Amino acid sequence: MRSVLAVLAGALFGAGLLVAGMTQPAKVIGFLDVTRAWDPTLAFVMAGAVGVYALAVRTLTRRARPWLDERFHLPVREAIDARLVVGAAVFGVGWGLSGFCPGPSLVAAGSLAPTALVFVTAMCGGMLLVRRE
Repeated sequence: MRSVLAVLAGALFGAGLLVAGMTQPAKVIGFLDVTRAWDPTLAFVMAGAVGVYALAVRTLTRRARPWLDERFHLPVREAIDARLVVGAAVFGVGWGLSGFCPGPSLVAAGSLAPTALVFVTAMCGGMLLVRRE
């Protein structure tokens, strides 16, 4: 049951990214490049996602436990350290240069788009490097 729900959640997420156009790097770069024809649609997508997430967390964490697990797995670290800042900077630079972030890149890679495949390969390589520490 957990796997089925995970697949359904992933499919819903991917469909939302496709509908919003977030798998198109030009649309993302159009949001990030405020010096040209700025495209604000990504801000609306982000605001909608944050709103849905905030409502879901507020509602679901009132339960004693999640439906399919023993406990909730919520972030516990609150410290802002150098590793977090550097990681956020690398993420931002990669996003700005490529127009992809992890979720949309995986959806776009499903279409075998060369730029998405290169990004996903580099992203996986970066994850492997971080885990070697």
